[in-house]
Amino acid sequence: MYCLKNAGKFALAGMIWVMSLGTALAEFRQFEMTIEEVEIEVAPGFKSKVWAYNGQVPGPLLHVKEGDEVEVTLINNTTLNHTIHWHGTFQTGTWQMDGVPNITQKAVEPGESFVYRFTADKPGSLWYHCHVNVPEHVALRGMWGAMIVDPKEPTALEKEVTKEAVLMFTGWNSDVAMTYGKGGHPSEKMDYFSINGRSFPFTQPLKVKEGDVLRLRLFGAGMTVAFHLHGHDMLVTHKDGLPLDSPYWADVIDVPSGARIDAIVRMNNPGLWINHDHIDHHVSNSGKAPGGAVMIVEYEGVEKPDWYVWKDKSYEPDFYMSESLKKAYGLHDIESFKGQQEQPAGRKKKKRKKPASAE
Repeated sequence: MYCLKNAGKFALAGMIWVMSLGTALAEFRQFEMTIEEVEIEVAPGFKSKVWAYNGQVPGPLLHVKEGDEVEVTLINNTTLNHTIHWHGTFQTGTWQMDGVPNITQKAVEPGESFVYRFTADKPGSLWYHCHVNVPEHVALRGMWGAMIVDPKEPTALEKEVTKEAVLMFTGWNSDVAMTYGKGGHPSEKMDYFSINGRSFPFTQPLKVKEGDVLRLRLFGAGMTVAFHLHGHDMLVTHKDGLPLDSPYWADVIDVPSGARIDAIVRMNNPGLWINHDHIDHHVSNSGKAPGGAVMIVEYEGVEKPDWYVWKDKSYEPDFYMSESLKKAYGLHDIESFKGQQEQPAGRKKKKRKKPASAE
């Protein structure tokens, strides 16, 4: 009887230790983000005014672990009101943090701030965006960024990945690009298309090595996409953050607007390979091709001909957030996404008020 009682005590103690270990592994992540009015050069000869998280498009990468407690203080330095909606996060018990104006919170006015607090309770490829006047703020003004939540229990295939790339797709309307408060109508004609806020040839090569296991995280941030990688098939493994019960092979992947699709590619075919949206007008800059949502995978060691379109291109290794995803968990600004800030004559920023929050 004594042994049985003690065995029960030890078992209970073990359960408590395991539970406390799981809690201890979760971290409190505290960040600050601003919204700025800046201009970005999307394509040669085409600029757009944007409302940019931390002054960049895409906004800063948020990289945390499943179960982490996240606090983000949002500071609005623009002339209109905004929020952050944490797209894909369940917000279990924290519905007030969902970022929808006049439903879960009041919009954050110019010069004011708001504190978001929630648990990263869903893993995978998530994102965040403004939920004020979405047809303009999100579809045309670059108010979005990636939030990658690493799972507590990654799949066997996820553990094989040697390189990651985040690709966020959106469209632009040159007719209203330089005027805040215009655009976003259902009949609107988009004439520029981009990956991570830039159109070809302003996108970057994705450099890989033979033998790499590449994870592509595809985001329909502002438009639908039919993503095609030449020379390889892709194994579609996750949708909207979560692993699929039945992964499938594809050479064209449909990404609905707002959705995220993850695909694994075994890099076993050295060469220079184009990747592009297969919706035909999405690969042009105002009707001129090649342009738009186009990029190139460059294998290490493959010689580039003199006539190669990117023969002497200046390389920015973090354009697909590959380098930031290797860093410690946190908020990562990416210099190449930064816009040019303009301060109109006579304009003064409001004195920032004490942040609002759930408490």
